[in-house]
Amino acid sequence: MRRILVVLLAVVSVPAAAANWKVVAGALGRSGAELPGGVYKVGFPRTDLEVTLDGVRLRPALALGSWAAFRGSSPHTMVMGDLVLLEDEVNPVISALQSGGIEITAVHNHLLHETPRVVYVHYAGRGSAVRLATVLHDALALTRTPIQPPVAAPPAGAIDLPVSEIEHTLRGAGKTNGGVEQFAFARAETITDKGMTVPPSMGTATSINFQPTGGGHAAVTGDFVLIASEVTPVLRALRAGGIEVTALHTHMLDEHPKLYFMHFWANDDAVKLAKTLHTALDRTRLRR
Repeated sequence: MRRILVVLLAVVSVPAAAANWKVVAGALGRSGAELPGGVYKVGFPRTDLEVTLDGVRLRPALALGSWAAFRGSSPHTMVMGDLVLLEDEVNPVISALQSGGIEITAVHNHLLHETPRVVYVHYAGRGSAVRLATVLHDALALTRTPIQPPVAAPPAGAIDLPVSEIEHTLRGAGKTNGGVEQFAFARAETITDKGMTVPPSMGTATSINFQPTGGGHAAVTGDFVLIASEVTPVLRALRAGGIEVTALHTHMLDEHPKLYFMHFWANDDAVKLAKTLHTALDRTRLRR
């Protein structure tokens, strides 16, 4: 009897959890995607901003994407994410998140010398999925972030980069998103936060993005997710290859193991940059 009851509870819980994501999408005003690890992720690209750096206009998919990732079912849903904000948007958003019970876990830069200046606010919260989504919606409403679903874009053509050579060099498959070739590399360890597993899709994977800038060149940025002993070797590898280190900081407060996030920037030959990034990746413990 006990075994039958457990099975029935498992069957009942699956539709309930799935239904939560529809409610979350309704509260946020935009739907997302279900990702491995039971994660529901919603993106809010800052398509309203025209940010330039080193003469390159940054595509939202390169470095201007706010997002929220949910895991678990109510009342024990966890949300984590990162909001891309202009300077005058930062403190109104912080106050709105705090008043709604969502913690601020970091406020900092990811880039250097961009115009206009962009600030990144990381956050985390737990509780009812719909309550968390409502708080996030109300905080975003204090900014100029487009909240309504975007108009469907026409299918993109081939990206102007030697993608297969970059993939071979990095030893990973990329995906094209918004004119940017994106790569993610999960760490070997299981990351937890207050006892709950945080899958790579919730921001614990090393992220590397390539935006074509013409002639086989690309602007690259992203962040390496590191444990303490990897920070100096990765920093040295990036600088030896001419890639700028633009930030080193934390994104979370209670994760295990403790993680450090190293952001970077360069605009150079795409394959050359991929070789340097591969050298840096080899200094980290990755899931292969």
